[in-house]
Amino acid sequence: MRFDVNCSILYAELPLVRRADAAKAAGFGGVEFWWPWDAMAPSDAEADAFVRSIADAGLELVSLNFHTGDMAAGDRGIVSHPARTREFRENVAACVDIAARTGCTRLNAPYGLRVPGAHGAEQDAVAIENLAFAARAAAGIGASVLVEAINSVDIPGFPVDTSDKALAVIEATGAGNVGFLADLYHLAKMGEDVADVLSDCRERIRHVQVADPPGRGAPGTGTLDFEPLFRQLAGQGYDGWVGLEYVPVDPADSATSFGWL
Repeated sequence: MRFDVNCSILYAELPLVRRADAAKAAGFGGVEFWWPWDAMAPSDAEADAFVRSIADAGLELVSLNFHTGDMAAGDRGIVSHPARTREFRENVAACVDIAARTGCTRLNAPYGLRVPGAHGAEQDAVAIENLAFAARAAAGIGASVLVEAINSVDIPGFPVDTSDKALAVIEATGAGNVGFLADLYHLAKMGEDVADVLSDCRERIRHVQVADPPGRGAPGTGTLDFEPLFRQLAGQGYDGWVGLEYVPVDPADSATSFGWL
């Protein structure tokens, strides 16, 4: 397995442009990020500094999220928000530009919660149109768009809360470069049989992320047995990255969070 560090949850104690260096110092060859800025598109200076930090560290940018909206206010994505299509598509352009400059080939599209006053079917139609739009933009640089199922224990009301629902969204886009992000933490917390999902979705998996339920800590801190799952992924021919997207042992010093490896 090749492990990369999600530097939006680990190393969050450091300035953005120092996180790739920290991951390199810890022995990793790849990093991934949630959208790092408040704006839909960063300034030229912000984008240049971010891209340079990845290149200077000599790492691969494995995955980059599209904008999730205001997470502190409860947003969990704007893909399905009918009133925010223009913003999302502005963000797609910015995200694809950064991906092109860094060689990133996986762009994660957080689906978003239901919006008061909007019908679920309307939101789902908007989401499919936006995902298809993002897929066309990503295809231009050889990248894929990722769809992830999120458990509704942590995020009540999240509409894509099973692997089957995620696969249905992927199928509805009609785009060959839209794939499944298999987050083992969320799958387990949904009550799904993780091994069965990995087998059933093997042709659709474009990226894998891990954290240990129920507390979203490092592997070994919870209830999920990762070793057979890693062996299964390898046996199925998965040759991508596994993103470490868990809460650090010490939020003030993320470098202490990798002893399990």
